[in-house]
Formats: sequence, C-alpha cells, structure tokens
Amino acid sequence: MITAAPYLRWAKIRPRVTYDLAASGLMAVSTAELLGDAAAKSAFEITGPNDDGYVPLREAIAQRYGLDAGRVSIAPGAAGANFLVLLTLLRPGDEALIELPAYDPLIAAVRVAGATVVHFQRRWEDGFALDPDVVRQAITPKTRVIVMSNAHNPSGALADGAVLDQIGKAAAAVGAQVLVDEVYAEAQHDDSTPPKPAAMLGDTFVSTNSLTKAYGLAGLRCGWILAAVDLSRRIRETRDVVDGSGPFVAERLAQTAFEHLDRLRVRARQVLAENLATLRAMAAANPRIEWLEPQAGTTVFPRITDMTDTAPFVERLVRDYDTVAVPGHFFQCPEHLRLSFAGRPDMVREAARRLDRALRE
Repeated sequence: MITAAPYLRWAKIRPRVTYDLAASGLMAVSTAELLGDAAAKSAFEITGPNDDGYVPLREAIAQRYGLDAGRVSIAPGAAGANFLVLLTLLRPGDEALIELPAYDPLIAAVRVAGATVVHFQRRWEDGFALDPDVVRQAITPKTRVIVMSNAHNPSGALADGAVLDQIGKAAAAVGAQVLVDEVYAEAQHDDSTPPKPAAMLGDTFVSTNSLTKAYGLAGLRCGWILAAVDLSRRIRETRDVVDGSGPFVAERLAQTAFEHLDRLRVRARQVLAENLATLRAMAAANPRIEWLEPQAGTTVFPRITDMTDTAPFVERLVRDYDTVAVPGHFFQCPEHLRLSFAGRPDMVREAARRLDRALRE
C-alpha cells in the first residue's frame, strides 16, 4: 500500500514565489539572533549522549510545563512526534478518529500504522470549534485514538480545557487515547496566556509540539511528546526502530533555545499581530472573502464565496502574481484558502495586496 500526505508533498515541491502566504512556520531565527554573535561561533559540540533524547533538553521541556522528565520524549519535529505516537498506539484493525478539516500527515500516519481512518467534523458554521457531542457520537468500540489539533490547523480555533476534558472522558470509556497536536498553541497574537498542554489533564491525553511554528526554529527539528510515563517509555522504544536518536547538535542547541523562549514569544507575537492585522484588513475590504478570526496559530482559513475549488485560482496567483497560498482541498475544504501570516511583515503586506488584486480581477 502506498501512503502519502498530499499537502506536505505539495508544500515541498510547490512553486517558489516572492510573496508567500503558504509557509506556516514563523520567520526564521538565526543562530546569531538566538545566541549573539560571539556565542554563536562556539555554540555546540558535534557529538554527545542523546540515546533517548538529550537529557538536559528533556528536562528543560519538563520544567517549562511543570512535569516530570519521564513524561517527555524527543522527536524529529511535531510531524515526527505525531508519527511516533500513532505508531505506538495503533495496530491493524484499530480505528483512529480524526478531525476534519485535518492536517493530512496525521491521516497518512494512521494508514502507515495499518489502522482505519474515521472522521468527525469541525464545521465552518461553528467557527471550526470542537464539539464534544460530535466526537462522542463518532466513537466506536474500535476507536483507539482520537486525533485533533489545538490550535486547529488550518483555522486557528482553540478548545479550552473543559471541552478537552469531555472528549477525554468519552475516550477513556472505550480505552482510547486522545492525541492533541499543539504545535500552534503557543503562537499567540496578543498577550493571552497559551493553553496548558492537554497531557496535563490526565493520562488519557498525549500532547505533541515543536519549536517551529511559534518560535521560528524549524531548522532544529525539535519536537516533543508529553504523555504518561509508561506510554512515554513505549514511544521511545518505537523511536528505536524509526531513526534511533536525533542529531546531538540540534538537540543541544534546542536546549539552549528553551532558555530564550520567553524572548522569542515576544518576537513572535509582534510579527503575528502585525501580519494578522494586515490580512484582516485586506479580507474586510474584499467582498469575495468570508473571514473567520483565528484565536492562535500562524494561519487563517477564509472561505472564497464564489469558488467551489480554489486550486485553479492558486495556479493563477502563482503564475500572474508571483504569490502563493494553500488551496483548501489539501484540508478537505476546496472552497477555502489557507493563508499564513508568519513571514516578514513587508512580504506579507505585499502578498496581501497581490491576493486582493487577484481576487478582484
């Protein structure tokens, strides 16, 4: 069986343009910006002990969330974290209940594990909010894991602890786990406090995250998993057959990054707030865009009123306007566009101007 993640493949091979509203990772932080010029020249050793993840990095993650380091596992980015969790939890014949719209590597990972994908709907009319009743009605005796993102990818909708707790109780009733991809949770646009990881609600929950979306450190490929101690041990054993261990250099530098996360959050908030205001103003003035305000994250998922499929429009946007956005069909909603507001503010301003012009012409 061939398993693929169409959106991620498109994201890697898509046309490279000057004005990019598709790349969802925060504008990159350089080593010098992170550490200072002098420290950047001698920032790390090439090799060191990290068989189950560099221990100081695991401890830094645990300390940030007030957890025991035994509950922390390191992974190659959030995508790698999700893959390790699903490969650990699922067996052929199991069912994974996954939100729609969904980030398609989550769907692909379930299929790699040999399990069956079942969906529950997050509706535009409800602001793509999580509805515990909808989730509960979709659970079957074969459900082994319920998969969702918080903040939601692509819409930026946030679910609070009370909603997640209801879903956790429904999952526990059939012996299932709840995997919550939280890679966008800490990408705030204002002074709001990021939500606590779902894993802090109880052992039914597993949280995944990384330094990419909220902190601009995609090149480190630093992802992590928060779970119960026993499940964390099993996840680390699963990694033994995937890639063994990660690059020591990246994990050592990621541990250093945790000393600077509060500063990097301020940087991110400034970038995201300015860029979101740019896209919001453009959308408010364009009669073809139906806007839904994101609560967190680096992307927004507007609906284009008179399009059933935005893919041909994106092709024209690339060809005629040197600009790109993500066609909605990659998130199972072809009438939408996913727009990122994570890049350089000057680039986002010009991209928004070109997108507006393309929709009007």
